[in-house]
Order: sequence, then C-alpha cells, then structure tokens
Amino acid sequence: MKTLTLLRHAKSGWDDGVARDFDRPLNPKGRRAALTMGRHLRDGGFAFDHVVASPAVRVAETLGAVEDGYGRSLGAVWERAIYLASAATLLDLVRELPADAQRVLLVGHNPGLEELVLMLVADGAAGDSGALRDVVEAKYPTGALAELTLPDGWSAATAGAATLTRFVRPRDLDPSLGPGAE
Repeated sequence: MKTLTLLRHAKSGWDDGVARDFDRPLNPKGRRAALTMGRHLRDGGFAFDHVVASPAVRVAETLGAVEDGYGRSLGAVWERAIYLASAATLLDLVRELPADAQRVLLVGHNPGLEELVLMLVADGAAGDSGALRDVVEAKYPTGALAELTLPDGWSAATAGAATLTRFVRPRDLDPSLGPGAE
C-alpha cells in the first residue's frame, strides 16, 4: 500500500507586482498557514520517503515554512512539470514515482491537485472517503492537504483506485486562517 499526500501551496500575494505568475510569493497569511500545516504534519506523525514539488516561488516558500513547522528538511525534488499541471500530467508523475517510495508528498497547484483527487477517488466512494471527496469537490483551498492510499502501487494508479483518508485545511487547525480572516 502506497500513501500519497497532496499539498496545495499556501496563499500567495497578488499585490506584489511580480512580472510572472511563477514568481509570485506567499503573503503573510500564507506563511502562517504553511507553518501551521508543518506543525500538523509533525504532530500527526506524518513521514515521507520522497517529496516532489513545483519549483514556483510560492511552492518553494510554502515548503520552507512547512519545514520550519515540521522541524526538519523534507529534501524536495523540484519538478517543473508540476507547475500548473493538469490532473492527467500529475497522474503520469504519480505513476512514475520510485517503486521503493512508500509515502510521497507532492506539493503543487490547483486546479490540478483537486482534479487529481477527484479522479483517483471514485465518485460515490463509501464511508469517510466519499464524505471527504465531497469536501474536496466543494473547494480545495490554498494550504490544504489530501492524503490518499493506493493499494496497488504507483504504476497502477488509475481513476477510482484510491481511498481518501484525510483532508485538512489550514482553517481546520486555526480558524484565523479561514476565508475573510486576517
């Protein structure tokens, strides 16, 4: 059984005046959310043996703040193909993950991450997985993470093959990180 954790970058700053979307940094609320998510990963006993991330500035800054909260480096492999990737591209990346990796963290962007969850977890899935899928379908906000299990390994990842075991948003851990809160 493989475990795939998908982390969307934290809230970025639109008023920073950068020329390219790729270079957009986190805003202060995003930095706080990423730090909070890092602490949640640490306190929840999350462990990863492979981390792959988009090299966009907002993802790199998210990962840096997550590491600060987590208490150690995650040693990410930077993969340009994740930047604004579609669910199909992300699925191809998942299928090519190292066979010996058991617990992978993928850090990237929406809508690709949300669509990947919705593709991998069957619509109408039973129990908690289905209920969590409904929450993801409503909105996969910045800084949120989804944890999925794939029983047949990375190369066998197909539509409907995963179980969604967790979906955590920054606001679930600290209400001041929710919409409208500053």
